[in-house]
Amino acid sequence: MTSDPDFTIGKRVALGDYLFTEQAIIEFARKYDPQPFHTDPEAARQSMFGGLCASGWHTTAVWMKLNVASTMRRLEERTRAGLPVYQFGPSPGFRNLRWIRPVYAGQTISYFNTLTGIKPYKGRPGWSILSGSSEGLAEDGSPVMTFDSAVLCACPPDQTDGV
Repeated sequence: MTSDPDFTIGKRVALGDYLFTEQAIIEFARKYDPQPFHTDPEAARQSMFGGLCASGWHTTAVWMKLNVASTMRRLEERTRAGLPVYQFGPSPGFRNLRWIRPVYAGQTISYFNTLTGIKPYKGRPGWSILSGSSEGLAEDGSPVMTFDSAVLCACPPDQTDGV
């Protein structure tokens, strides 16, 4: 196993928070998910949701934005500290995406990743597949979105020893 804290199975990383404003919900939905309960506050009030709510794709896209920003900050921190820097490749995909409850205008969602596994990637020596569990939580701590993800990573050399 590794002694590097960035590669500790079970480590949960806070990616950041995002306030879903009415304007942001409508702008995203008009471009990518133009259903009335995402684009029209009055139609949304009359819908089963009872109010304007974000597209699930919007909540997931915010996770991606915060995930990339968090990763870039951590790589900069590692560089400044003189620690080995890893390189990320593409993701082979995700599974079990669930939009558990609506995200309404005015809600702030907190996003997290938890590392659940590391295994060598046979298709590319020196690379590993990092598995993770991702979530978005409402202010009360209840989940609004969850999924399992994977990403290819060229980890520092000792990161996959014994894994």
